[in-house]
Amino acid sequence: MMPELAGIEVCRKARQTAGLESLYIILLTSRDSEEDIVAGLDTGANDYITKPPRRREFAARIGVGERVVELQSQLAQRVVELEDALSKVKTLQGLLPICSYCKKIRGDGNYWKQVEGYIEEHADVSFSHGICPDCYDSIVEPQLAELESNLPFRSPTEDNEDGV
Repeated sequence: MMPELAGIEVCRKARQTAGLESLYIILLTSRDSEEDIVAGLDTGANDYITKPPRRREFAARIGVGERVVELQSQLAQRVVELEDALSKVKTLQGLLPICSYCKKIRGDGNYWKQVEGYIEEHADVSFSHGICPDCYDSIVEPQLAELESNLPFRSPTEDNEDGV
């Protein structure tokens, strides 16, 4: 027995002390009744060994404790990394004030930006542009036809005479 505090009391105080909550505690005691073991574990001990300890078992239990502490440390590091990554994730949410004519979006500072620029700023997205079939038929083909109609007509034989 310890002179002023029993192992269970030391364990209880450690669990209530800021910064010691995750301390790995092995109680080594001469108390070996089921009630004592349950009480020791219920107060927050991670393991309970009765005296006299068997040397190899004691070493094995300490090894288990070391592995648990290392796993807790790795898990805590992963949590920090995930929280950091989450804080860097860009998201789009809420209402987007968009011009119904030109489709620009009003961003911070009341500045109007092209949709692509706004989304690239607020999400992990890059744009590549193309033309959908409907726009090709309704916009591009008529523009190509107008351009061709405004070009001076040259016959294939004229092309050959010019050396082209």
